[in-house]
Amino acid sequence: MQSELRTKLLEAFSNAEGEFVSGQKISEYIGCSRTAVWKHIEELRKDGYELEAVRRLGYRITKKPNKISSNEIQIGLKTKTLGRHVHFEETVTSTQKIAQTLAGNGAPEGTIVVADQQTNGRGRMAREWYSPSGTGIWMSLIIRPNIPVHSTPQLTLLTAVAIVQAIEELTPVKPDIKWPNDILINGKKVVGILTELQAEADQVHSVIIGTGINVNQKVEDFPEELQQIATSIGIETGKHWERALFIQTILLKFEGLYSLYLSQGFHPIKLLWEGYAISLNKKMVARTLNGSVEGKAIGIDHNGVLLIETSDGSIKEIYSADIELK
Repeated sequence: MQSELRTKLLEAFSNAEGEFVSGQKISEYIGCSRTAVWKHIEELRKDGYELEAVRRLGYRITKKPNKISSNEIQIGLKTKTLGRHVHFEETVTSTQKIAQTLAGNGAPEGTIVVADQQTNGRGRMAREWYSPSGTGIWMSLIIRPNIPVHSTPQLTLLTAVAIVQAIEELTPVKPDIKWPNDILINGKKVVGILTELQAEADQVHSVIIGTGINVNQKVEDFPEELQQIATSIGIETGKHWERALFIQTILLKFEGLYSLYLSQGFHPIKLLWEGYAISLNKKMVARTLNGSVEGKAIGIDHNGVLLIETSDGSIKEIYSADIELK
């Protein structure tokens, strides 16, 4: 009951869009006495919210705490499906692991798993993803698309486009995509994406898309070995950002692109991705498990496979690799 009242109280402030809300209106909206309203306001203050109270005008939130929660994500969320079910925990080993369990137990499409901190976050090729508390977005999204198994890598590229569009909408920076799933700002990595399947040979049961987004880290927050190759949106803009707003915006962008993808296929997503890709028409070395391929990236095919033209004019298809631009 208390959590429901808290949600409705935060909804009342969210609907006011920064304006004052009278104690009487809050009382009517959440269904409690004026005295109870005051007690709930004090509880918000204890949780780190800063509120201004003015006689005859009421209350308004002037600053939110530096944390994320299910309430913060869902209040003001504009999606139809994505993010309507939130599994939030302060600290987890990996949001992907929790999402896999939830998906296997029938979690609805659009369920997200969000953590304030990961102790064993993973990137591609089983690499560790640095996920400290209070700084970034560590999130896994469960979707259940009716597509062939071989088409699922396209969703990694769709996710990259959604995140780039969200960053562009909320901030002044211009991110780039480095095939297949890195998002860079000024040449440094700010986002990683990990897509995993639960599928049979001919049927996709679920796709779990994990994202790690460096939002508010300072340079000194990164281990020394990462400081030259990683950055955060906060470092690049000199500003602190509200993580819940980023999550809401990413989910809204993803939902629109996902609907487009399901109705029109990968082609419009491919065109958008190529518009953000930093690696196209550049010389590179692609280091795969079977050796290195050197040449010029000429594009991606209809499945999102990278196409590299080598010095002898042949075209090599790259399904998975570490890319070094030359």
